[in-house]
Amino acid sequence: MTEVTLVEVGPRDGLQNESLPLDVPTRLQLIEHLHDAGFRHLEVGSFVSPQWVPQMAHTEEVLAGLSNRAFNSIALVPNSTGLKRALETNIRTIAVFTAASESFCQRNINCSMQESLERFQPVIQTALENGLQVRGYVSCLIACPYEGETDVSQVTRMAAALLEMGCYEVSLGDTIGAGTAREIEARLKTLLTSLPADNLALHLHDTRGQAVSAIDRSLDLDIRTFDTSIAGLGGCPYARGASGNVATEDVVYLLERNGYRTGLSMDQLARTGHWISQQLGRPYHARAGLAHYNMQSLQTGKQP
Repeated sequence: MTEVTLVEVGPRDGLQNESLPLDVPTRLQLIEHLHDAGFRHLEVGSFVSPQWVPQMAHTEEVLAGLSNRAFNSIALVPNSTGLKRALETNIRTIAVFTAASESFCQRNINCSMQESLERFQPVIQTALENGLQVRGYVSCLIACPYEGETDVSQVTRMAAALLEMGCYEVSLGDTIGAGTAREIEARLKTLLTSLPADNLALHLHDTRGQAVSAIDRSLDLDIRTFDTSIAGLGGCPYARGASGNVATEDVVYLLERNGYRTGLSMDQLARTGHWISQQLGRPYHARAGLAHYNMQSLQTGKQP
């Protein structure tokens, strides 16, 4: 049975786009539930300024509270100041982020595409020298909310540069959930002519309900790592009211029904997805998770 790796991004990318900030104990409880469900790669926070992203304040406290948990903890680092904070914690992997769009780079990290690479080169080098792994993100795999369709050559250039700098993996983000399964398949085929599948991951937003089918197609191209978010936490800031990250539960259902091994417990995921949705005061959006949760309730006569 082929193994697929899921990187759970709910505690960072999910929560930072939720309107209700959670306190440190609740964030810790979420991460612990996800670890108990079988996750070994978890985005746990971000070393960005809490003034800009208040939902990610106190990431140092979150990491301190997880000191007895053995998994690959990942945190976003925007610059050398963020790296300095990260090096004072027990973080194992940092993530740096750029985009394949000039407008998106300017709006998101206040610099050009080339300047973002120049900014991250010393960050990556210092992180590696201090024994950390570095993961890269390239947004706008398919389209940019400001410029429209993205040139695939720009995606290739940015991903290749991050890998050359020392990132062990680059996660390609369909940031506004624009791509259909066929479009993402076509784009991946082009990228894979010059980039190794083993060093690529997909980070798909489900804004238009296309993410699960796109993941299904990408499996045929030997992509084996995907970013997912429990309960579909998060949102797309460019499509008001739309869903954000693809739900972990929906992806696990797809993979396991198709014979792939994830090492994750659907029972635990459904319970966690239902619980965190309650904490955030929002409906439980993961369709496979909600179906599983309701089935368990029906079979046991009580909530699981």
